[in-house]
Amino acid sequence: MDKANRTYEATFIINASLDDAQVDAVIGRVQDMITKNGGTIEALNKWGRKRLAYSINKKTNGFYVNIEFSGPSGLPTTLERSFQLDEMILRSLLITLNRKAIAARAAAQALAAVQAQAATQEPVAPVPTREPLFSETPEEKKS
Repeated sequence: MDKANRTYEATFIINASLDDAQVDAVIGRVQDMITKNGGTIEALNKWGRKRLAYSINKKTNGFYVNIEFSGPSGLPTTLERSFQLDEMILRSLLITLNRKAIAARAAAQALAAVQAQAATQEPVAPVPTREPLFSETPEEKKS
């Protein structure tokens, strides 16, 4: 990762009264804005319709979207401006991800992958550690 490109995360809330095609159109416009300005999208998470903690513009529900992307340093300003101008986007938050946080997340994902692989392997049967105390069964003692 060079100094010109940084990793960003944008979370925004779309008006939930829109149908799915309109929501996808808003998300598509945001993705186009990122790619046209020299960014690359690394992850897109649609969290879906959720109830808002407080009403925003008399709306009580919103469709939450989270996009992780990398791009030049001027991209966040352009993207924030487009969020403000789009009437379908109720709120937005755009942050620059810390390189240490990105490295820690990658390490956690690698550890989770190793643990998942270990969980899918067949367990090994335990090996007895010592000889039994009695080699005869109780029936053999009686005779």
